[in-house]
Amino acid sequence: MTDETLRTSTAAAPPTTRRAFGVRFSARDLVNVAIFAVIYFVVVFVVAMLGIISPLVMLLTLPLSTIAAGVPYMLFLTRVRSAGMVTLFGVVIALLYLMMGHPWQSTVVTIVMSVLAELVLQAGRYRSKWATIWTYVVFSGWFVGPWIPFFLDPVAYLRSSASQALGEAYVKDFAQVVTIPAVTIMIAAALVCGFLGALLGTSLLRKHFQKAGLA
Repeated sequence: MTDETLRTSTAAAPPTTRRAFGVRFSARDLVNVAIFAVIYFVVVFVVAMLGIISPLVMLLTLPLSTIAAGVPYMLFLTRVRSAGMVTLFGVVIALLYLMMGHPWQSTVVTIVMSVLAELVLQAGRYRSKWATIWTYVVFSGWFVGPWIPFFLDPVAYLRSSASQALGEAYVKDFAQVVTIPAVTIMIAAALVCGFLGALLGTSLLRKHFQKAGLA
């Protein structure tokens, strides 16, 4: 093979596609963040609404919501093309729940967990499947946020207008079933379920992960 032929064949070869990450959001990035944040919010909200049945059902279903929401979150990660998208996703989620009446502590915790999740993904250079899995586990730590007022003052939490709106019978059962140890176990279960949800999402979306270079 002559040098001229070698140069021609090299020039004709398609360049290897690599994802270059920078903090520059395109319109497509913003649309993906908005769409998947809303999907994630709706999935968690629908599952959490089952807690209206009883406080015990609430303790059981809240961790399970991280499994259901793991699929849209992991699908979102295959769309990440810019650094900061995971953080922005968390900010949108935090604001949505703030509008739904979550305490300001929950907003702060959700944003912090989003930043930490972004750092985990960045540590895997946005190309590691296991980094995406642990990213979701870390993000699922936001579930502690809404419970901070309860940890600080359980009595005041039960006397709040939001709790009283559920009815006297519900509040009475809540006081008996929902204790600080029970909530602590529930949050720990949410992290475990977050790991399971990430595994489920990765398994169901294997083709998407392969296309995104994460498999």
